[in-house]
Amino acid sequence: MSNFKSLTESSCDLPASLADELGLAVIPLTVNVGDFTGPHYLDERKLATTDFYKRLQAGEPTSTAAANIEEFKSYMQPILQAGEDILYMGFSSALSSGTANAAAMAAAELREIYPERQILLTDTLCASGGEGLLVYLASQRRQNGDSLAQVRDYVEQTKLHLCHWFTVDDLNHLRRGGRLSGVSAVVGTMLNIKPVLHVDNEGRLIPMEKVRGRKAAIRRMADHFMQTAAHPEEQTILINHACCLEDAQYLAQLLKEHVKEIRFSYIGPVIGSHSGIGTLALFFLGTQR
Repeated sequence: MSNFKSLTESSCDLPASLADELGLAVIPLTVNVGDFTGPHYLDERKLATTDFYKRLQAGEPTSTAAANIEEFKSYMQPILQAGEDILYMGFSSALSSGTANAAAMAAAELREIYPERQILLTDTLCASGGEGLLVYLASQRRQNGDSLAQVRDYVEQTKLHLCHWFTVDDLNHLRRGGRLSGVSAVVGTMLNIKPVLHVDNEGRLIPMEKVRGRKAAIRRMADHFMQTAAHPEEQTILINHACCLEDAQYLAQLLKEHVKEIRFSYIGPVIGSHSGIGTLALFFLGTQR
């Protein structure tokens, strides 16, 4: 195995057991919900994902905060002291420029202290399970012996093929995030309109189409997979959800005959703060985003 450590953030929405299996270092991002303010760890030691969604559904206000320079240094420095290099695979800078900037500044400081070590940074332009799937694939290459530069190059070459498709159940979260007008949210709710969104080549969350009804939105997500997936029979794909397991299983039912493996995970509090309960997301490799 190559002598470097992979580093990412809890916005990757991977199961903690899988992150451990891959040997990942994961920086927890900060979540605020009601009177709770603290780090979101993948193992949920401070805040359970199901508890977060219960509080969100009860109407408690929620927000998130970027990681700062000192938090990055606290994770990076022990790795460098242990004689390992670092490959940082970061949350889309279009969604959290503060986190991306903090990572870059921390790396610049630590390169001065540890000039013999390498710290490579890559902006995945991904979020949630898209970030997680890319990190998962890159970590498999690390475990198979690829070098630090080879894995970094793989991430750069692959990231614009990492497809993200989402649908949300509550339009008001998109309204609060500025992605939907108040009038559209009210009218859309009355007409049972469900948006289908994706993450574009610049790492931004973009509404793509509107359909009537939840099942129709899920079928459209499956349609996008069938239209753009690259060699689906060889792929492990991720389906992440915000407390809507039945919908995730319905989506999996539509796709299971076409793929090698389907993994499920929650959409964690970092992403869920902005997308809301009932969000369903599909992540896979495609011919294009």
